[in-house]
Amino acid sequence: MRRAASALAGVIRERLTDAASPRVLVIAGSGDNGGDALFAASELGAGVAVDVLAVGSRVHQDGLAAALGAGARQVSVDAAAAAASGYTVVVDGILGIGTSPDPALRGAARDAVARLLDTMGDGMPRRTVAVDLPSGLQPDTGVADDVVLPAAMTMTFGAVKAGLVIGRGPDLCGELVLVDLGLGPGLADEEPAGEASVTRILEA
Repeated sequence: MRRAASALAGVIRERLTDAASPRVLVIAGSGDNGGDALFAASELGAGVAVDVLAVGSRVHQDGLAAALGAGARQVSVDAAAAAASGYTVVVDGILGIGTSPDPALRGAARDAVARLLDTMGDGMPRRTVAVDLPSGLQPDTGVADDVVLPAAMTMTFGAVKAGLVIGRGPDLCGELVLVDLGLGPGLADEEPAGEASVTRILEA
């Protein structure tokens, strides 16, 4: 997880380069994607203001402790919505490949995404970096909920998930960056679901 988070942090820092006062919102769900996002937040360094919005039934405690220890602050959905226009980057760490066949966001996660989309409008997708896949997108089928976070960039780990290249995946994932975790040999006999437009491959 820490290797993946370091790669994610590097990509986020690239998107902060031109910002005079960079500010990041990390939306963290209950699972490993939330942990990846939180550990990445802890590595962004001085000068980057980080807000953490936890939207799951629980939060990755070690990741949260690392982020808060590095200076992040935990905020409510009301505070995040009020500050939405000031975020340079929004990190979508809500759901990953462990989602059910129905990809719909629920509860606090759905409310938070709906509020932020309503507040930021077209500005939200241009700022969002998705962890593994955009939340609300089904990883196997590319089916997507009506409340989904479109991404400017999706950093996916190990292999490109089928849902990123079929259905609504290509319209929602933005630039696709693959973090190589050494899974290539084990996937050599798998039939590709579609053509993946990977712009970069990073080593973790």
